[in-house]
Amino acid sequence: MRTLVAGLGNIFHGDDGFGVEVADALLRQDWPDDVQVEDFGIRGIHLAYQLLDPYELVVIVDAVSRGGAPGSVYVIEHQPGEQIPERGDDAPLLDAHDLGPDGVLALVPALGGTLGRVVVVGCEPQLLAPGVDLSGPVAGSVETAARLVSDIVWAARDAETNELIGGETR
Repeated sequence: MRTLVAGLGNIFHGDDGFGVEVADALLRQDWPDDVQVEDFGIRGIHLAYQLLDPYELVVIVDAVSRGGAPGSVYVIEHQPGEQIPERGDDAPLLDAHDLGPDGVLALVPALGGTLGRVVVVGCEPQLLAPGVDLSGPVAGSVETAARLVSDIVWAARDAETNELIGGETR
């Protein structure tokens, strides 16, 4: 199962560096050859182009504001074929260094690509301001998010293996 795990964020903007920190933690683990873990940082446009290559599973890790308590970890799943909000004609031009998960995902079809299963693992930021350190609540969620990403990747691989052997367990 070809899988990409992508950490997004700006390490010089406080909690926005969450995805990068999680990617760094995941890079210290051993992964099968068909699982690629990468720190994309602020290179969201590069991630969009990377997604033009087909992946069965993409996991994006980033700071995501959803109104919860700082440090809350979210799992947001986009199924293949699910409509991603597109940029309107009157929307400002995209900033290649400021593409969040939705912007990256919306750009892929515009570039001619198609998305498979996409899971966003996000963390509610406390502070998005210049600085190189994560806030306490967000730093405390890095290992939780890394475990979640690992669980998502391995569960998807197990499901694919189970499907390939006809639903039997070994």
